Amino acid sequence: MNAAIVIATYNERNNLGALVSAILEHAGYRIIVVDDHSPDGTGDLADDLAATFPDRVSVIHRTGARGLGRSLMAGLQRALESGADLIFQMDADFSHDPKYLPDMAAAATDADLVLGSRYLRGVSVVNWPLHRIILSSFANRYIRTITGLDVTDCTTGFRCWRREALARLPVERLFSDGYSFLVEQLYFARRVGCRIREVPIIFVERREGTSKISSRVLLESAIVPWRLRLKP
Repeated sequence: MNAAIVIATYNERNNLGALVSAILEHAGYRIIVVDDHSPDGTGDLADDLAATFPDRVSVIHRTGARGLGRSLMAGLQRALESGADLIFQMDADFSHDPKYLPDMAAAATDADLVLGSRYLRGVSVVNWPLHRIILSSFANRYIRTITGLDVTDCTTGFRCWRREALARLPVERLFSDGYSFLVEQLYFARRVGCRIREVPIIFVERREGTSKISSRVLLESAIVPWRLRLKP
């Protein structure tokens, strides 16, 4: 296994150490932490982890404008340059359990992009309030309707790419800074002919810290599918 996992972080000091330890239990996986200049010291902890596991953990420190999309772009590019055959992206808050890494890697044997889906077998979410489940379900229906995507979980951030598929993405056309970047990725993956599969996961709300979802994020998420639909 030659896999790289990109983890974008902002104020995740209380989660990152345990997550890295859980990932490193799986042989063949390297970690690229992309810290968005976290004021809580997440970047310093990431540096400590890289010093402890120099062959398996590396860190990118971003400055300037923040955003999940910007961080993921930096990490995914580093992963491509590293020569990884499989490139994962996952959240830092333990909502994406590392135990699903082997299942997703196995699914990538006949797929270009594998999604860890919360909705493939009903609703597989733990510790979300009802309004959050309703909002997420509606968002996925909305995105599918506007863009024509045919997967159950368009907004999942738990993904596994084959390197050649990720390299085909037209990165110059990706414009979102925030969570809508995930919808863009998926949309253009379909446009360039990627074979997309979903595997079921159980999503558990974050262990520590607070959600990064804001009104700005929600507004961007509503607008981006229309921008994609209108692109030639």
